[in-house]
Amino acid sequence: MSFVDVSNVWQAYGDRSILERVNVTVDEGEFISIVGASGCGKSTFLRMLLAEETPKKGTIRIDGGEPAVEPNLERGVVFQRYSVFPHLTVRENLIAGEGFKTPWGRLFGTARRAAVERADEMLERIGLNHVAEQYPAALSGGMQQRLAIGQALTAKPRVLLLDEPFGALDPGTRLKMHDFLQELRAETNMTVFMVTHDLEEGFKLGDRCLVFDKPRWDPHDPGRYGATITYDFDARNNGIPFQTTKENENVVHTATA
Repeated sequence: MSFVDVSNVWQAYGDRSILERVNVTVDEGEFISIVGASGCGKSTFLRMLLAEETPKKGTIRIDGGEPAVEPNLERGVVFQRYSVFPHLTVRENLIAGEGFKTPWGRLFGTARRAAVERADEMLERIGLNHVAEQYPAALSGGMQQRLAIGQALTAKPRVLLLDEPFGALDPGTRLKMHDFLQELRAETNMTVFMVTHDLEEGFKLGDRCLVFDKPRWDPHDPGRYGATITYDFDARNNGIPFQTTKENENVVHTATA
């Protein structure tokens, strides 16, 4: 049984179709890169996986459970624009991620001391240990994004959703974060979905690379048809060879080993 099951998912905003006939299954621990042209529904797909949005049609199930109606702690997310708590220090931002798992939303005593130690370990790994006592406003954009990534990973979600998470980082830091993400994934076996415009990055980090595109296009009514998964590349096999199949009137290209 697959861990993430996306079955015949459609999404539209008003009379504008965004996604249609999206079907994909993902095993636990897989890293899925998502690429495609701007405006083809990649971030919309991520928000539906997060349960921030509900599909107009179809279902998304994780580990056989009922479709979620709102975000929960088993799904962590890092958006393109960093989102951290501005009123908390860098260290407290990470500790807060663990506190969400408790009934009180906070940690006390031995549990808090252990969380502080784990937060400091995480800060060292993401290169922010020297600013642990500072507030996010004092950090550069790249540093804030590293903090957002660390915050999402601290809670050890079963599914990690990344929307262009490395776009604000300089090349050197970006490579370090690539290594860090791969290390943490190996440690936790978390399932990762990452939207990226960098095809090389998608194939480097992903086990599979999903391409979203519109196989049908009406020049007189651009919003008539939505995008779907047109390619499912096996990134571990460099995306080749692949075979072509016909499904639901759309051409879907599926990678083979």
